[in-house]
Amino acid sequence: MPSQEKPLRGVLPAVITPRNHDDVSVDTAAAIDLLQFLESKGVDAHTIFGSTGEFLHFDQDDRVRYAAAAAKHCKVPILVNASHSTLDGSVHLAREAMDAGAAGVMVMAPYYYRYTQPSIRAYCLEFAARVKAPVYLYNIPIFTNEIEIPTGLDLLSTGAFAGIKDSTGRWENFEAFVGTGLPVFTGSDLIYSRAARAGAAGTISGMASVVPELMVATDHAARSGADTTALDARIAEFVNRAMSFPFPIAFKEAAAIRGLKTGPAASPLGPEECRRMEQFRGWFKEWIQEIEASVRA
Repeated sequence: MPSQEKPLRGVLPAVITPRNHDDVSVDTAAAIDLLQFLESKGVDAHTIFGSTGEFLHFDQDDRVRYAAAAAKHCKVPILVNASHSTLDGSVHLAREAMDAGAAGVMVMAPYYYRYTQPSIRAYCLEFAARVKAPVYLYNIPIFTNEIEIPTGLDLLSTGAFAGIKDSTGRWENFEAFVGTGLPVFTGSDLIYSRAARAGAAGTISGMASVVPELMVATDHAARSGADTTALDARIAEFVNRAMSFPFPIAFKEAAAIRGLKTGPAASPLGPEECRRMEQFRGWFKEWIQEIEASVRA
């Protein structure tokens, strides 16, 4: 298993990537402001260029520059998703991120085109061999090829990987992967408190990019053995509304309501979705005030 000075654990926001209005490039100043806002709320580390961070919209040079800026300006560790549509692209991004000071990198199964499980296994092993860094598998079949449980267990047994982020939301996946003894991060906010009590290393959480204080409170409560029922209900309120829109538009809208600069959405909404988004904005303005008040209390 790759070594690192301090194992990643706890709440890692899957950070939104602010982008400029005039082109498809990272608004680095706004991105650093967002990272520092999240740090002020007590997160344990950051994950950049995940699915919430819309990594696939940005070119390699832009991703390299932002990873370097994040590592330079942040006080907590940075985990960088190095996934790319090619193995060579993923390797390049990972090496650059590690050279810039990242604590580790993630890699998902090759995306867009369909690949078999043996091909996914070969891809991930070749990536780990060429990068030689703390590598976390990133399993998110809602957007790409799935790393099925037998493949994931086989890969984790090789010693080439530091752990896995599983975003299936399926409890059987979590139980299988946590049984390896390696760090398992959930990508599903809805099961996080249960997973934290059952031995999860932490969460790589889209919601923590918007409402970090709620996920931090949930993490602390779950690990201390406290009742998380009320916190879980709050998480579900947000997730169920936000996930009714194309991902991650509602997350970016919510962050903007909190005064964070996020830039434009990747694609416009249809008329009915625009109407519902106005309702979401009104709901979130009241809801976040309640969350802030409850966390302070």
